[in-house]
Amino acid sequence: MDQSNIRNFSIVAHVDHGKSTLADRLLEITGTVDKRKMRDQLLDQMDIERERGITIKLAPVKMQYNPPSSPLTLRGEKVEEYNLNLIDTPGHVDFTYEVSRSLAAVEGALLLVDATQGVQAQTIGNLHLAQAEGLTIIPILNKIDMPSADIETRRLELAHLVSCEPEDILLASGKTGQGVAEILEAIVKRIPSPRGTLAAPLRALIFDSVYDDYKGVIAYVRIVDGEIRAGEKIKFMGTKSETEILEVGIFHPARVKTDALRAGEMGYIVTGLKEIGGVRVGDTVTRIQTTEAVLEPLPGYKELLPMVYAGIFPHEGISMEKLRDALFKLKLNDASLSFEPERSSALGFGFRIGLLGMLHLEIVKERLAREHDIELVVTVPSVAYRVFFRDNTSKIIKTAIDLPDPTRIDHIEEPFVRVDIVTPKEFLGSIMQLAEEKRGVYVTTEYLEERVIIRYELPLASIIIDFYDKLKSVSAGYASFHYEIIGYRTADVVRMDIVVQDEVYEAFSTLVYRDEAERVGRKIAETLKESIPREQFEIKVQARVGGKIVASERISAMRKDVLAKMSGGDVTRKDKLLKKQKAGKKRMAEMGKGSVRIPSEAYLAVLKR
Repeated sequence: MDQSNIRNFSIVAHVDHGKSTLADRLLEITGTVDKRKMRDQLLDQMDIERERGITIKLAPVKMQYNPPSSPLTLRGEKVEEYNLNLIDTPGHVDFTYEVSRSLAAVEGALLLVDATQGVQAQTIGNLHLAQAEGLTIIPILNKIDMPSADIETRRLELAHLVSCEPEDILLASGKTGQGVAEILEAIVKRIPSPRGTLAAPLRALIFDSVYDDYKGVIAYVRIVDGEIRAGEKIKFMGTKSETEILEVGIFHPARVKTDALRAGEMGYIVTGLKEIGGVRVGDTVTRIQTTEAVLEPLPGYKELLPMVYAGIFPHEGISMEKLRDALFKLKLNDASLSFEPERSSALGFGFRIGLLGMLHLEIVKERLAREHDIELVVTVPSVAYRVFFRDNTSKIIKTAIDLPDPTRIDHIEEPFVRVDIVTPKEFLGSIMQLAEEKRGVYVTTEYLEERVIIRYELPLASIIIDFYDKLKSVSAGYASFHYEIIGYRTADVVRMDIVVQDEVYEAFSTLVYRDEAERVGRKIAETLKESIPREQFEIKVQARVGGKIVASERISAMRKDVLAKMSGGDVTRKDKLLKKQKAGKKRMAEMGKGSVRIPSEAYLAVLKR
């Protein structure tokens, strides 16, 4: 089979710029999905994606396209049909790893920009990813049917960004289908066909995978060289696992069984493996008979370092084994997730998970609840700090509990990120003020028609909690941002413990900047005061740094109405009962501090402070 009629491409864009809607129209116009079966966001398979209106997982699909113009001539014969392999990708910065994996498996990318909003931060981030892979980029201005679309301004803006002529930018509407036929023509004409050799030994790149209780691990692959069929014995060059293929097929967009997958194509292979660790995203698949000495593994993907860490602990009645199995299955489908066991004196046994951001944390928690029926308590997120000791050794810590004795520490470094903020010009001042408050270091400002791109270097810890919300607030919702890690820098941070009734609750311990400890401690103490239910005794809530109390709140005791049984009588009789109650509470306080029950809602309230 010749590869000249194959085109592999992805759709990349900022959140809510119309990727999934355009993918729907491509499926509809190519006849891949019958009109009766069409629905919005067809490639978004999870309920959570539909509810939130965002794409979380990459989604591959194969389409057959018959161009209305003159057919392609191959070796003297006219080919009437093209095979288009599309990977729809997420737009949020937390799922950049999904985008990077998609781009490594294709030759071209459709860069989508909303005609009403223009270039946004993730537009720039995705463009850089596509350029790094050497892909052919087709810039498209979407949503041109909207009354508020400023086509000419946005066209000039996008042309400046991509460094092309304004007339090279395609105009389309994923909602109405306008311009979609021209996009299909451009895919065929501009994006090159795959490079690879059918006669060469099998090499396939795993770009995603899922777990099936009956079929085991199902790997999503891009065949680079050779071909693969059911019944053949294969090995994974990275994990050294071996298995016999049970089934191969394509995405249409549901999985459809075929006789073979050949060089240049995308599809799936059913491995039958029940050991989840045997299949790894980015690994190279080849035949068992192939000697590794003569076969170079594919480059795969660079190992992703988590940006944010949080502890997750199961509610009562849920075993650690169930949670561990659920995390393994989730990691198979979410390669950017990492986890390791952790124990908390307050919450018991759980896991410390590594994530790419706060939205990623929300999605993981939601997926564990929906797909595996596991409810969790989540601790306050933190970033990974690098601690340098006086004896010239160093250590990475992921939680405040791991911070060693301060007398041994020489200095602490925290991760820094480079942030690109795209905003209309009128919000420039307020956004720069916000960045300065978050300890930002100004880098550059670049002007695009009616908006600007401001670049700052910021501590990662200062943007993971509430930076996005505050950015939207000061810019009336117009600004967007994209970030990437740039390394570590020295930070003056200290461990802050939360003490409830003289007992330290490690789940609330956090690392804070020394000069912000009082403000953060007061905020957490106030949050807990509202969240912890009252008891028969007074409860003290304190924030402590070392031996110093930096913030304190008191939850007043619940008082039984001892006067309820009295219908009247002299005031001295009432005073006698109240004094008796007061003496009883004093004795109770002397006997012990009292046991305080902290509900899971309190942990979540602190998490969302």
